[in-house]
Amino acid sequence: QVQLVESGGGLVQAGGSLRLSCAASGRTFSGYTMGWFRQGPGKEREFVAAIRFGDGRTYYADSVRGRFTISRDIAKNTVYLQMNSLKPEDTAVYYCAGNPTITGNYYYSRAYPYWGQGTQVTVSS
Repeated sequence: QVQLVESGGGLVQAGGSLRLSCAASGRTFSGYTMGWFRQGPGKEREFVAAIRFGDGRTYYADSVRGRFTISRDIAKNTVYLQMNSLKPEDTAVYYCAGNPTITGNYYYSRAYPYWGQGTQVTVSS
């Protein structure tokens, strides 16, 4: 059974940085697409970034490109989201998600059958 556990959220001032981690277990993830999504107060869940676990190809939402970096550690089965130059509008619960295929629908939350519990990120102005 696939389990995804996020960590690393917290409170940070605008302009600061945080690194989120997603520890994955239960399968071999080489063929997976792993994504980060977020849901802010009163908003729908939105795509942030994704990575193909096998070859490391990455994808980003326009709102975070150049500020956030997604990466993975194959040996640790862990995906990271390095978030720099944080803004108050980045405040949200951040979720890690897994899709057991190489998918072109990496931006679509319904394409991911596996989800973590979420971690809160709050950016103060």
